[in-house]
Amino acid sequence: MAKRTERTGLHPTSLPKARTGIPGLDEVSFGGLPRGRTTIVCGGPGCGKTMLGLEFVVRGAIEFNEPGVVLAFEETVAEMTRNVASLGFDLDDLVRRKKLFMEYVHIEPREIQETGEYDLEGLFIRLQQAVKTVGAKRVMLDTLEALFSGFPNEGILRAEIRRLFRWLKDRNLTTVVTAEKGEGTLTRHGLEEYVSDCVILLDHRINDQVSTRRMRIVKYRGTRHGADEYPFLIDEEGISVLPITSMELKHRVSNQRISSGVPDLDVMLGGKGFYRGSSVMLSGTAGSGKTTLSSTFAEASARRGERCLYIGLEESNLQVARNMKSVGIDLDTWVRKGLLIHEAWRPTQYGVEMHLLRIHKLIAKVKPRTVVIDPVSNLINTTTEREVQSMLTRLIDFLKSAQITFLFTSLTHGGAALEATDEGISSLIDTWILLRDVELNGERNRVLHVLKSRGMAHSNQLREFSLSRRGIQLLQPYIGPAGVLTGTSRLSQEAQERANAVSRQQDIDRKREEIERKRRALQAQIDVLKTEFSAEETGLERDLQEFQKAQEQVQLNRAQMARSRGSDSRAAKTGSTK
Repeated sequence: MAKRTERTGLHPTSLPKARTGIPGLDEVSFGGLPRGRTTIVCGGPGCGKTMLGLEFVVRGAIEFNEPGVVLAFEETVAEMTRNVASLGFDLDDLVRRKKLFMEYVHIEPREIQETGEYDLEGLFIRLQQAVKTVGAKRVMLDTLEALFSGFPNEGILRAEIRRLFRWLKDRNLTTVVTAEKGEGTLTRHGLEEYVSDCVILLDHRINDQVSTRRMRIVKYRGTRHGADEYPFLIDEEGISVLPITSMELKHRVSNQRISSGVPDLDVMLGGKGFYRGSSVMLSGTAGSGKTTLSSTFAEASARRGERCLYIGLEESNLQVARNMKSVGIDLDTWVRKGLLIHEAWRPTQYGVEMHLLRIHKLIAKVKPRTVVIDPVSNLINTTTEREVQSMLTRLIDFLKSAQITFLFTSLTHGGAALEATDEGISSLIDTWILLRDVELNGERNRVLHVLKSRGMAHSNQLREFSLSRRGIQLLQPYIGPAGVLTGTSRLSQEAQERANAVSRQQDIDRKREEIERKRRALQAQIDVLKTEFSAEETGLERDLQEFQKAQEQVQLNRAQMARSRGSDSRAAKTGSTK
């Protein structure tokens, strides 16, 4: 079974590496700097060479229990200590605990007399003593130019550089050497990059009055590495390198669904809302309701007891809170409860990398379950579309890896394609909801539709919605002969349909009354016929009864007559006998 690597996003490698502890650098270098070898950090003035080298040594002592040695040839120990104090590094404390050895070596080129036998034995002795004093595993030399400023002979210079690097490698010291960038070469002498095992180039550039620092690993012997140019920042916590994207698409996914805050919109999204950890974008023109829908989503998150980070790049948090009260959303309540962290700053305040770093740090501090950024399109004004796309791609990767559901808003301009974004990230978004205004009969009304929503059966209807004291309410769609009717057109059409329905009902009622009248007339006729029939039936019964009585009387008379004849016959017989 393969040995499981530490949870750092790193890849297994056969080359031993020393973790730098610098966020992002270990990721792009696939594990850190080459252990027991020399790394050149080169660049122009003010790009962060000394800071990177110092942080590598200091973090090694603090985080990885690897003491270090710093030999400086330009700045004194006191100057370097003050410079890094703002980053929270107490170098004096590390020196007292024998975790760090620092020494300033003053070299004056004019005092050096070059001879054929000149070498760096004195430096090696001082280094050996410093390493022995603290048991150092890491070394920083700052800078190489100051060290070799007294070597005008290129042959001697090359030999001494090779000798220095070999001396460090033989003692298995992981070393960072800073060097100034030359004209057309990575270093001033153009030699160091060839004899070192790793070369990191730092660059500090200004574009449209916005400064940006970039890092590129030019060379790394024996292992693969990220060869792209990566933005990095120096702030109160040191250096942070921002990889372009995650190395692999292995984000965790969830089947859990969370509400958008608008029940009817949840119904349009398969009846359950967004997937947790998914990316959602609301795009639309100004005034289409993007901020209101974003605030509704943030409030729904807070109602579930989940912390939401809301970052505004256009309006202050107080202004948004005030405006949302007009639609029944009380953001201040959730801010007081700590379930809504509302931050706001101008997009022109920083470059895109600083925006990304600030968002990263806020997320690390707040630990939200949902994030809202309103609107990301404002970042375009401070830099190029490509840089914004790169920044948002990295942010999306980071949020997906942390299973944070996030919602962006994007402003589209009148006349522009509505189904496109200035940031060029629509393909990275899981759910895209398009808000727009529909103009009809002299008025503009808001409608929305779900342009896409991955992994769910979603509605394809255009739905008009209104903003009121009760928040966002989606209205039932009405499809007219010319398409979807909204606003007064919809109300007028609905009123006409209601009038037509009333008219039809009245016609039906009149027909019912006429039928009822005919039914009553028919019933009256039936009743007359029934009466006549009953009378005739009664007369017939009476005639039958009279006939039966007459028959009975006839029979009775006949019997009497028979009896009478019988008496007369018997009397005659009696008389003749006598």
